[in-house]
Formats: sequence, C-alpha cells, structure tokens
Amino acid sequence: MTALRKRVEVPDLIITIVIYVLFTAFTFICVYPFYYIIINTISANDISARGEVIFWPQQVHFQNYIDIFKVPGLWNALMISVSRTVIGTTLTVGASAFLGYMFTKDKIWMRRFWYRFTIITMFFNAGIIPWYLTMKTLGLTNNFLAYVLPTIVAPFYIILVKTFVESTPKELQQAATIDGAGTLTIFWRIMLPICKPILATVAIFAAVDQWNSFQDTLLLVTDSNLYSLQFILYNYIKQASSLSTLVNLQNAGSTAIASLATEQTTTSIRMTVTIIVVAPIMFVYPIFQRFFVKGIMIGAVKG
Repeated sequence: MTALRKRVEVPDLIITIVIYVLFTAFTFICVYPFYYIIINTISANDISARGEVIFWPQQVHFQNYIDIFKVPGLWNALMISVSRTVIGTTLTVGASAFLGYMFTKDKIWMRRFWYRFTIITMFFNAGIIPWYLTMKTLGLTNNFLAYVLPTIVAPFYIILVKTFVESTPKELQQAATIDGAGTLTIFWRIMLPICKPILATVAIFAAVDQWNSFQDTLLLVTDSNLYSLQFILYNYIKQASSLSTLVNLQNAGSTAIASLATEQTTTSIRMTVTIIVVAPIMFVYPIFQRFFVKGIMIGAVKG
C-alpha cells in the first residue's frame, strides 16, 4: 500500500516541481527587465554605460533622480499629466459605461445603426492631417480639453462594457422596471455596481493611454504651460541622445540642462526617464488587478 502511494505521489511531485520551475522562470523573465533598469539608474553612470551592471548595483547613488527632477517645467508637466489622466479616465469610463449600457436597450431609436456607426471608427480614420484640421477648427490647439475630449468615446471600451452588460441576468433590469425604475435609475443604481470589474479594466486601459500619450502634445500644443510629462521627457531624451548639439528645452534653463546632460550618460538618462514614466502605472495597477482578469474575460467573451 505504501509503495503504491509512493508511485502515485512521485509523478505528482515531479509535475509540481516542473510547474514551480516554469512559473519561477517566467516570473524572472517578466521582472528582470524592470529590475535591470532600476539597478542601472542607481549605479555609477560610467559603469552602467559600459554595460557592466547586470545583477547588482555598483557604487549606488540617487543623483540621477535628483538631477532629472531639476528639468525646467517638469513639475508643471507632471500636474498636466496627472490631471489629464484623472479627468480623461473618469470621462472615458463614464461614457463607456453609459453608451455600453444604452446600446443593449432595444427601445433605443436606430440602436444598431448608431452602434455600428460608433464601432466602424475603430477600423477607419481620415488620418493625421484631417484630424489636426478638425481639432484646430474646434479650437482644441493649445487647449487642455484637447487631452480629454477626443478620448471620451472609445469604441473598444464600449464593446467591452456592452458585452459585459449582456452577460448579466436580464431579470435584474426587468424587476427594477416593474418596480417603477427608469432607464437612468437602473443604470446608476443597479448596473454600475454590477459592472465594477469591467469598469476597472476600462479604467486601467484608459489611464495607461492617457499617461503615456505625448503625440497629441507634439501636434496640438505649443504653449509650454500645457506640456505633458511624457513630452518634456521625450524632448529631454532627444537632447541627451545628441549631447554635442544639446539645445535649450523650451528656451529656459539651458545652463542647468547642459550641465545635467554632461554629468549623466545617455544610458542613465533613458533608464531614469523610463522608471519615472512607468512607476505610477506600476503602483496603480495592483489596486485594480483583482478586477482586471475577471473584467477582461467577461467583457471579451459573450455567454
């Protein structure tokens, strides 16, 4: 009996060990790039530039972070990025939730036409020049609203919410209707609480898009007071890539930037900027992570 038990347990033990080894290796592959960047930002810049920092930091210092926070306009740009991320994400989530819910209502006039009219924009667009001309005509150049208004209606997020709503029991809405609840009441008091997983998923996607975006700043904004953090750092990296021809960043603080660029290497600047840009999302993601998997699975697969 003992021998039989051993014969049964040994294969299970081997499978368990293999699974743990594979998942440990996969975790290492995912985590190591971030770890590598972090240890290079706090190591001596000359050693890091030679590629000698592999597993452990060498001659630890935090001057890279101290220096990069001295970039002119950085703090104002940080406030712009945080504001556009918070406001833009809130509006996108709200619009996606409402439109996704409304597109499930058969009584909406020409519901299928409006839904398809919205979704088709995922596949066809006029291009950058017509988009720019439209934004300019609407007065959205050098305007903070250019960061949030164009992203409010997002077809992909609407599809996720609509599919999620369709997967919920229809009896909930029917019971509320019998009790006298209107469409908005059902949406606000019943559907929104139920849709938390998919809304959290949409919030993550929208926040990442808003936080990482810099092309809209590049095309629409010339006022330095409206520059986003990513655009400021994008310019900073461009300058660091050609130290011999370093120019002023928005004609301000040229001496400080030149000094900073000569003290640091291109490698240290790029890696430090990477950590500054990625860190906020890495801290926010765990808050929504428990909703993320459930939301994206239910929102993407009907039934």
